[in-house]
This record gives sequence, C-alpha cells and structure tokens, in this order.
Amino acid sequence: MGALLQFVGDWGHALAAVLFAALGIFLLRRRDEAAEPRLLAVALLLTSCWALYVSFGGVDKPLSGIAESIRNAAWLLLMFVMLRRGPVRPADAMVAVAAVYAAVAGLILLQTFTDLSWRQLSPFSDLHRALVTCSLILRMMTAIGSLVLVHHLYTAWPSRERGRVALLFGALAAMWTYDLMLYALCYMAPQRVQELYALRGLLMALLAPAVAVGMRKDMAGRLQLSRTLTFQSLSLVAVALYVIVLTAGAVLMDIIAGPYARVVEIGVVFFTAVTALVVLPSPQLRALWKVQVAKHFFQHRYDYRTEWLRFGETIGRAGADAPPLGERVAKAVADITDSPGALLLLRDEGGALSFEMQWNWTGPLPTGAVVPAPVAAILEASGWILDIDKAKRGEAKIEAPDWMRDEPRAWALVPLVHFGRLIGAILLARPPVDRRLDWEDFDMLRAAGRQAATYISEAQGQQALDDAQRFDEFNRRFAFIMHDVKNLVSQLSLLARNAERHADNPEFRADMVLTLKESVGRMNEMLARLSQHNKARAEEPRPMDLRAVAERVAQARLRQHAVHVTGDAPAAMADPVRVEQILIHLVQNAIDASAPDSPVELRLSREAGDALVEVIDRGRGMTAEYIRRELFKPFSSSKEGGFGIGAFEARTLAEAMGGRIEVESKPGMGSRFTLRLVPAPEGVLKERQGKAA
Repeated sequence: MGALLQFVGDWGHALAAVLFAALGIFLLRRRDEAAEPRLLAVALLLTSCWALYVSFGGVDKPLSGIAESIRNAAWLLLMFVMLRRGPVRPADAMVAVAAVYAAVAGLILLQTFTDLSWRQLSPFSDLHRALVTCSLILRMMTAIGSLVLVHHLYTAWPSRERGRVALLFGALAAMWTYDLMLYALCYMAPQRVQELYALRGLLMALLAPAVAVGMRKDMAGRLQLSRTLTFQSLSLVAVALYVIVLTAGAVLMDIIAGPYARVVEIGVVFFTAVTALVVLPSPQLRALWKVQVAKHFFQHRYDYRTEWLRFGETIGRAGADAPPLGERVAKAVADITDSPGALLLLRDEGGALSFEMQWNWTGPLPTGAVVPAPVAAILEASGWILDIDKAKRGEAKIEAPDWMRDEPRAWALVPLVHFGRLIGAILLARPPVDRRLDWEDFDMLRAAGRQAATYISEAQGQQALDDAQRFDEFNRRFAFIMHDVKNLVSQLSLLARNAERHADNPEFRADMVLTLKESVGRMNEMLARLSQHNKARAEEPRPMDLRAVAERVAQARLRQHAVHVTGDAPAAMADPVRVEQILIHLVQNAIDASAPDSPVELRLSREAGDALVEVIDRGRGMTAEYIRRELFKPFSSSKEGGFGIGAFEARTLAEAMGGRIEVESKPGMGSRFTLRLVPAPEGVLKERQGKAA
C-alpha cells in the first residue's frame, strides 16, 4: 500500500472512530432507560473501537478481524431487540427469523474461530491458505445474511414509522454492502484490494452523520430523500458495480485465459465501454431506470411538489423567446408522464375539439385531428381521462375517434375542464417506457388538466377583453370620423353654393361646381353606407342576382386594378348590401396581395346546391397556420397599418345570412376565397323582376 493510501486509510478510520465515539457518548449521556438506545450506544462505541484499532494497527493486525466480528454482532443484537420490542409484532414468522439471526451469529463465531486459527499457522502451509479462504467466504456469508436481516426488518416495520429508522437501516445496509464487495474482490484478486481497505474508513465516516440524523426523531420524520438525489446516487452505485464486475471479470480472465489474457481484456473493455456509451444515454433506458427507482424506493410514483413546481415554471415562462401559451401548456402536461410529445385541441364554435397547437410531435400530424362534439360533451360532463389503449380494446367508457385509435403514438387524452366547462384537451404521446395508466396517473393528470384549463381560459378571457376594448376604441374613432365627414360635407356644400353664386369665370365655375358636387355625392354615399351598417336591424334576406352585385364591385375597382367576372350562379337568398360589402372586402384583399399586372377573378358557380362566388388571386398566398390562427381574428392584419377587420367582418356578415366563407391558399401561389350562400327557390327572382317591370 502506498504512502497516500496508508494516510487515507489511517486517518479515515480515525475520523470514523471519533464520530462514532461522539455519537455513542451522546446517547449514553441522555440516560435513556429503554434497551434500544443503550444497545445503539454500545454498537456505536464498539464500531468506534474497531475503527480506532484499524487506524493504529491496520487491517493486518490479529485483532482487526475479531473487532469487526464484535462490531457486526453488536449491530445484529440491536436489530434483534428492535424486532422483538419495536412497533413490529411478528407472530408465526418470529421463529424463522430468529433462526436466521442465530445462523448469522453462528457464522460470526465460526469466523472468529477461523481468524484465531489461521494466524497460528505458517503462511506457507496449505491449511493456512484454506483457512484464509474459508474466513473470506464466512465474511461474505455474514454480510449477505446481515443485509437480508436489515431488509426484512425495514419491510416489516410499519410504513408510517419507517421515517424514524430509514437512515439507520440505510447506513447499516451501506456498511455491509461495502464489506460484501470488499471480501468478494479479495477472494478473487487479493492483490487489488488495498484501495478498498483504505477507503472503508472514509465510508464509515460518511455514514456517521446519517446515523446521527436518524437518532433525532423530529429530524428523521421531516427528512425525506430527494428523488433526484436518489436517482443520481443509485446511478453512481450502478456505475460502481459495473466497474467492480468489470474488474472481477478481468481477474478471472487473468486466471483462465493465460497468455492471451491481455488481448481478451482489451477486447472486453472496448466492447463494454462502447456498449455503455451507446446504451446509457438513451432516453428509453433513462426512463426505465426512473420508473424502477420510483417503483421500488418510493411509496408514490410522482414527487408531487417537484412536479407542481416544474409545471408552474413551464407554463409561467416569460420573455420574448418564450413559446406560445398553448405549446407551454402541452409541454407542462407531457413532462409529468415523460411523454415525448403532445397535441393541444381547443373547443370550436360547433362544440368539437379541433387541433390548435403541438409540442414536439415528431412526424406528420394525424389526419382529421378532431374530437366530435358528442365525445367532447361526454368529456365535459365526466372529466374522465381517455386511455387510448383501453379504447382500442373496447374497454373504455368513451369511444375514441378513429384517427386517435389508428395513431400509434396516442397514449392518453386529458380533458381541460374549467368550472365544469370543457376548454380543450391534450393528447399525450406514448412515453419511452410503455406502461399502463394507473390511478396515480389519472389523479395527477386530472389535477394538471384543470390547472392548465385555468391558464387557457384566463388567456382566452384576456384576449376577448382586449378585443372588446379595441372594438370600443375603434367605434369611438369611427364616430369621430363620421362627425368629421359630416362637417366636411357641410363645408363642401356651402362652397358649392358660393361658387355657383360668385364665380366670375363661367367655365371654371362649371368645372368647380361639377367637381364639388361629385365630391359631395361621394361623401353622402359614404355616409349612407356607414349609416346602413349602424342600423339596429339589417334587411331580411331576399332573392338577389349575384352577377349584378359582382359586376358592380368589379366596375368600382376597375380604375384601381383589373377585376374579371366569369361564370354564372343561381339567385341567392341574401341581403344585397351585405353581399356587396363582403365582396368589397375580399376583392380589396385580393388586390392588395396581387401584383399590378395580375388580375383578380370573380368566378360565379353552383356546387352541392349552394350559390358560390369565388374571389381568386395569384398573389403572395398564406400559410395554413396563418389561416387557422390569424386570418379571421379581428385586429390581426398582415398589411402595414391595416385594421384586420375586413376578413373578420366578411365572415360575420356571411354567417348572419346563413352562409359561410371557405379559404384555400398556398404561399407564393395565391388564394381562393369562396362565399357560399343559400340559393333562392326556382323562379322567385324572375317573378320579382317581372312584377317590377
């Protein structure tokens, strides 16, 4: 053993001796009359004596093995008394457990006798080597038996009381686990264990604070292991075991392979290293490891405090680079179950749930991603989380849409319910480690869904409030404009009368009068149109000729841009003023998006019984996301200085007449806006025209 290892080994054991002695003296000074504290103090003091002896004499001294056996016997006696007198009240199994304690005690006695025997023999004799090997095997068996008894005592302890003894039992398990690895490696490669002997003192020194915390009843009840710390610690232990197994394998290769041992060792190390680098970083292995740690080390699958803090931090992320709220909500819910992706569906005007946004959903989106209104109504009434796997087997209480059953990535549909009203739903992708949803998943996702619905509902309410405020501001500005226009009309009318009366040049006077009258006429026409839209009740739909309205709109825009009217359509039941206003908005938008030499087409046709007016341009075009999220949103405009009212008003006017507007567009290829109206009964328009004639 080198000088550095000797220094670490001596002072590590000395530090452990000081700490365990301090704990033992502290317990004795409390003068507790119960047997367990006294036995605990004795075990701590005997552990201190063992560590102190090793620090002065080393592990090769005759009494080091005997001192270790006495230490183990003291801790086992404490555990047996705790089993008999603690909260655990074993009945039928007590005899079997006592037999195990007796067997381990017998191993310790036999081990002590063996240690005393082999030291009396010549180190070169066969009996000496056999007794040393027997001693190592007995020590490994003692460590294994002690670990079994620690595990039995902990699992038999009442779950509500485990917090008081968890740290103490954990320290004992760590001590005997280290002993087992130490003696196993010593059995296989005795020339390579000097480092482990030296580091055992530091391990015992680190275990002393854990025992001290476990002795404080009030602190032990409040202290809980962090899942992150447990996950990382167990990962380090797994890596350490991996290294130990690799070392043991190398030793066996030295023994078995002979002259080819070096080549075999290099090949095995290379293979295992590459395998570890490929397998360990994979998300599937990481997810599987987390599931196993949560399953076997914690009472609940989720660390609710940590999950809730992460949920709030994800949704509440601020800043210019923050994703949209819908994407943050989808991610926050998906992170709870380690789902790699999620789709957000929101309630539309028809009551169905339609696709709104996605987070990390790799590959193409599902075709027809809509949850029908009847299914949405069931989700709203029940608040149930839809297990897609059960729906595929026909075991779910809610029937999943076909596209959701056919989507292999779909795992669970979480409804977003706010005060009994369904806001939307989140479709979670299947996690890396596929598993069944259980009651804890349902509870967690239900709570997260309600919280997410609150955020979305608040955002929608804020958006509606902002739109209402902007509408109010727009109306106020509109009223001011009307007032100014009226004043301007009055001034122009007065100017026209004065010009007729006082102009000296008859030609100039005639031209001025004509110009002013035309301006006044246009202003009056504008006022009439503005007044028409401010009426409390619009005209009732009546049979109308769509081509006449289309040609009138095209003629009005002729000086600005070429507009061609083609095709023919049947008479429609609509309000002519509203139809004209719709076409004005759509044609103006088409002109704004088109090049000067690219005409706009007004195409009239009939399809599926509806009267159609199509406004077609070959301009800039729009993306599907812009059409879905921005086109018909008030005050959202892609034009500089635009109000963003035209498309919104056009759709509103069409829906008021029982019609609708459809949009087809591709960036760089142009757009097609289709106005669908209810056709008038056959012959009604001709009859009205005949009466008028």
